[in-house]
Amino acid sequence: MIPRRLRSPIGAAGPATLCDRRGTPSPAPRMNKPSFPVLLMAACLVAQAAAQSTAERPNIVFILADDLGYGDLGCYGHPVAKTPNLDRLAREGVRFTQHYANGPECSPTRTAFLTGRYQQRAQGLECAIGTGSVGRYGEAIALAQQRRLGLPAAQAVLPARLAAQGYRCGVFGKWHLGYEPRFNPIEHGWHEFFGYLGGNVHYFNHRETSDLHVLFRGRLPVHRDGYMSHLITEDSIDFIRRGKDQPFFLYVSHECPHFPFQGPADADKVVTAENWMEGDAETYVAMLEDLDRQTGDLLAALDETGLRRRTLVVFASDNGGLDGAAHMGPLRGAKSTTWEGGIRVPLIVNWPGIVRPGQSEQVCATFDLTRSFLTLAGATTDSLDGQDIVGQVMRGEPPKDRTLFWRGRRGDRTWSAVRSGDVKLVQRREGEASESWLFDLEKDVSEKHDLTATRPDDARRMAELLRQWEADVDRNRLK
Repeated sequence: MIPRRLRSPIGAAGPATLCDRRGTPSPAPRMNKPSFPVLLMAACLVAQAAAQSTAERPNIVFILADDLGYGDLGCYGHPVAKTPNLDRLAREGVRFTQHYANGPECSPTRTAFLTGRYQQRAQGLECAIGTGSVGRYGEAIALAQQRRLGLPAAQAVLPARLAAQGYRCGVFGKWHLGYEPRFNPIEHGWHEFFGYLGGNVHYFNHRETSDLHVLFRGRLPVHRDGYMSHLITEDSIDFIRRGKDQPFFLYVSHECPHFPFQGPADADKVVTAENWMEGDAETYVAMLEDLDRQTGDLLAALDETGLRRRTLVVFASDNGGLDGAAHMGPLRGAKSTTWEGGIRVPLIVNWPGIVRPGQSEQVCATFDLTRSFLTLAGATTDSLDGQDIVGQVMRGEPPKDRTLFWRGRRGDRTWSAVRSGDVKLVQRREGEASESWLFDLEKDVSEKHDLTATRPDDARRMAELLRQWEADVDRNRLK
């Protein structure tokens, strides 16, 4: 349940209880066996209390962009793209400046989000799943050969724990957590799903690399006409409009601005497997600006249905932007690395009347949102690695020191990192060769000055933190 002091802006006051004014339960009076009318009245009161309790819980909308760079929005410094809707969402909410994706690629971060734990606790999900369920490093390759590459439903805490609290849960857009039927979102407990199972699709014919059909509604393949971003928004808005009588969790999982690079006016643009990743700056900006319009349409639907003040809206990206396409601001590196540009991404948290507008320098990661959403819904949060950062900004608490870890694998290459306070260690291993760098992010957010030689004690300390974490996550896998 959300705290009592937050109930009135989002719903009616809670039901009366047998408690004194301090909340201390009163002794139950002794009484004779109740009559049937009394039992019936009691049952009605219990049902009414349960319904009222459900109504008090906020709706939650999580909008996740794909491959959005740290500087790809106007409010994060993009020099060209106009993103007024997202800029307003940030201006009227909290804009985080030190938020991280849990992984440098798609599938790892999405795993952390659904499990609420480091994705390394799962199997084979430290790298984006390849087209058609291809494993890209040892463990993932072995799982793919057994047709077991994906996130097992039993390991996901979202949406199952939200559904147990009375939430209607829908996911629209990119899934990328397994192609096999056992990994379909419906098997994870989502009530509704429309989108594609793989990592990216042609924005107009909705096929992966031109020939693989991966578009589904629920468990069944479907065909639809339209631009992928617009279809995701249409179904999300329909889900919202049907959500007045029950709290909902809406996961808007956009493809944009992931390749193939096609703006909404590019229906006639020829895109094949050979030029799938080719693009230009003008098209990229057109995609960003359309993503902003889709967000504006979704927010308008919340306003039109009268649900806006009862709804927490969160916007983020699943990893850093693609090198050569995205705008990273002052950050070094890009997607697939653990430089800041590969993992630091935008995060906007907005809830009118509840979250006070401002900027947060709190260091946080995707799986913190998992704990936050479950906490708001009154669901259990045991066995999670993240922290409740939404609750933190709701309470107006100052930033706290965090220690966060990353590891991403592809082939025989491994990128790792640990951040503790403002100190960050980056490691890159390929075969038998390895390199590492030490930075003070407070003074050097661009990671230009390696401090390994001048701060050897910090370098050893951070390397040991990373070693211990790797041993822990490799030993304690999700079951």
